[in-house]
Amino acid sequence: MLSATTRMGLVFFPAFDWAISENHPEREERLLYTQDQVFEEGLLDVDGIVEFKPDLATVADIQRVHFCVPDELSVITESHLISAGGAKTIGTQVLEKNVERGFALVRPPGHHAMRVVHGARGFCNINIEAMMIEYLRAQYGVDRVAIVDTDCHHGDGTQDIYWHDPDTLFISLHQDGRTLYPGSGFHFELGGPTAAGTTINLPLPPRTSEEGFLYVLENAVLPMLEDFKPDLVVNSAGQDNHYSDPITNMCFSAQGYAELTSRLKPDIAVLEGGYSIEGALPYVNVGIIMAMAGLDYGAVREPDYRPEEIRQSGEVSRHIELVVEEALKVWKKGPALRAKNRTGETVERDRRIFYDTDWIHESQQEKLRLCPDCPGVLTIDSSTDSGMRIYAVHIPRKACSACREIGYKCYDSVNRKRYDFAFLQDRPADLYFSKR
Repeated sequence: MLSATTRMGLVFFPAFDWAISENHPEREERLLYTQDQVFEEGLLDVDGIVEFKPDLATVADIQRVHFCVPDELSVITESHLISAGGAKTIGTQVLEKNVERGFALVRPPGHHAMRVVHGARGFCNINIEAMMIEYLRAQYGVDRVAIVDTDCHHGDGTQDIYWHDPDTLFISLHQDGRTLYPGSGFHFELGGPTAAGTTINLPLPPRTSEEGFLYVLENAVLPMLEDFKPDLVVNSAGQDNHYSDPITNMCFSAQGYAELTSRLKPDIAVLEGGYSIEGALPYVNVGIIMAMAGLDYGAVREPDYRPEEIRQSGEVSRHIELVVEEALKVWKKGPALRAKNRTGETVERDRRIFYDTDWIHESQQEKLRLCPDCPGVLTIDSSTDSGMRIYAVHIPRKACSACREIGYKCYDSVNRKRYDFAFLQDRPADLYFSKR
């Protein structure tokens, strides 16, 4: 009987009752073909590969991460709670040491969902990876976490949630935002003042193949992980870099994904995008599962795989070398920037956010205290073109007593005539408050 060298867990949740539309690529078939392939290959009969059923995430799990407007149940369905619960299940099994690694093959996806949620962005309502991570931090005391997002689209929601968190390293490998939604993810997006350098973006040119992805992994991602020394490595395992994906322009293959996973060695992988439902996902997912389990994935091939046709050009290779150089500069200057920015002053950031799935335009004004002793209390004034306006206060997980006091004062002094809702996240106490 075939045995895995690394004991790993799987969770499947295709979400039969949730789809963008009947013919949209974000529908249940995304995972049904993968399930069929996994069963056909007999992977669930391998000693050391264990399937778990997803738990249901709770409203409290959402409240650790998001400010949902007007409330949590207004912006999600039950499928979102099961998808997030599947990620939470895998995380729990890894932290309880029932398995060494785990892969949550779930949908709906989540990495475009930001801290404030007025609706859906990029098919995402709530951020399932962030919910899992913050649950594991609250329950198991996990501290330093690295998220490596390999979805073809920039993980702008995850970036936003951890923008001010120096204990979370967010690395995104994605197609250059000048050529693909959401139009972000450039090297100068390096994190907030007290977390500068812990957001690393690697925008890759169209037609990047496994040669390019593996070059970035070896020369940027793995050295950064070695420096950062995370307690947990999470892979946002988007699969839309595949050469057959209908909405992107990259040249990755199932072999490439398996090799990247084998070298990255994530503790947990969570499915994100990937819309070549028949031609890519079954093979990519099988390759990732086999790599995480320590099995030989050398025979995993798409029926139309022709490596010579998807090989990247010399121009693409040279461009990728420059991308890596820029990312390493950001990484090296991060510690000095973080130290320099802890002045005790308050800084502001104005933003405009478009919810492409629900056609909502949001304006935000952030204020962050550059605390010398902690990441700093954060306030957000958010309004939409529908007339909704909210005020949100985030007290970070390692907040000092002064920032906690300031956070509660900001919340208590909200002018209720100006805002429809006010919210407070007190992460040190794991509490959440809201008022109209």
